[in-house]
Amino acid sequence: MNLLEAGLIAASLLCSLTAGLLFTFAVVVMPGIGSLPDRAFLRAFQVIDRVIQTNSRWFLLVWIGSVMMLLSVVAAAAVGSFTGIDRWLLFSAAATYLLCVQLPTLTANVPLNNELQKVDLDHLDAASLRAARDAFEARWNRWNRFRTVCACLTALALLTVLGRL
Repeated sequence: MNLLEAGLIAASLLCSLTAGLLFTFAVVVMPGIGSLPDRAFLRAFQVIDRVIQTNSRWFLLVWIGSVMMLLSVVAAAAVGSFTGIDRWLLFSAAATYLLCVQLPTLTANVPLNNELQKVDLDHLDAASLRAARDAFEARWNRWNRFRTVCACLTALALLTVLGRL
């Protein structure tokens, strides 16, 4: 195995782990906490988000590592290490991952998380709790489902190239 193959394996693994995390939020975490009353839902999400923000070494390793490894493999593809359909799949995977997974994370999901972290749930009445949830939940879920599909497509493209080696 050469360095490029190892890089493709690492990029495939890290992007697949990211897709799995997003998928888990889409089909387990958010439906699970979504069944809670407003205050409990909002608090549960705040706690989950704080865990990610404060104990994030492994999370960051996967999240940032996936971008770095994918860009490294794409750089190799750009200089001719991959040709034809493999090159197209790598460029498509990178574009999808950066524009449809990472960008919405930075422009939609993280800002929603940060806004929710500022909410003092102990001092809100029922109507304010409902408003806070309404401002957060549907939009966050919509963007997460989009990121999930795109992350899965990225992983599929990378695994396809890996399988063709």
